[in-house]
Amino acid sequence: MTTTPARVGAYVLLLVLGALTGAAGVLVHAAWFPGGLLLALLAAAGLFCGALYATGTRSGVGAAAAGWLLAIVLLTVSRPEGDLLIGGSPVSYAFMLGGMAVAVICATMLRLPSGGAVSARLGK
Repeated sequence: MTTTPARVGAYVLLLVLGALTGAAGVLVHAAWFPGGLLLALLAAAGLFCGALYATGTRSGVGAAAAGWLLAIVLLTVSRPEGDLLIGGSPVSYAFMLGGMAVAVICATMLRLPSGGAVSARLGK
């Protein structure tokens, strides 16, 4: 595939959307258990699968997942005051591991066939 400015822009946009989705998931996942956890994981799944279908490549999922993981890692670090956004609870681990699993699942999904080709035989 050729690298065009539009493709690079799409990957940068997916990286930013991944970071925003990860940051929102960090804030929501433990707030309304279990609804917040499900909402955060569904948002990540929607972003990752949408990235696959929007770009048509696994690199799109990788860009979105990289942004998501970057936000998660940066928000996991404790502050000087001792505050944590992601603690050592099972809910937090389920959010982090579940999001990574969703990214891997979306990256290894098969692409849907294109709508242009007709699979039926004509003339019979």
